[in-house]
Amino acid sequence: MSQELTALAEAGAAAVVAAMATDVWQRTRDGVLRLFGRAGPGLRAAAEARLDDDAALVGAATAPDEVRRALLVPWTQELAVLLRQDEAGRRALAELVAEVRAQLPGERRTPACEQTNTAHDSGTVIAVQHGDLHT
Repeated sequence: MSQELTALAEAGAAAVVAAMATDVWQRTRDGVLRLFGRAGPGLRAAAEARLDDDAALVGAATAPDEVRRALLVPWTQELAVLLRQDEAGRRALAELVAEVRAQLPGERRTPACEQTNTAHDSGTVIAVQHGDLHT
């Protein structure tokens, strides 16, 4: 998969999990279901069940951002698979991401995932987040 599609899948996952348990969740959910519906009713039904289960987890959590962070990777993978099957869905996902980001409060617009790497003395840091490192 191209880096562009990978980045889009990551942005889509970040938008989806950021919207869970917020005022923009229903519109986000509907948009994601439209995307999965393009690939067939079976995928749409599976996505619907997963979205509802994951949103319920976020809503019931005492630390919802931790749950959101845990959901980033699986949703990135789900969206990446979808984009590999239907590259025409790129535009629809990009539009959904932009729409969700515009509607979320400022603190929710960025992915709920951080990484800090620090090298000391003569150390070297080689780090990868949401990807692979081949040497």
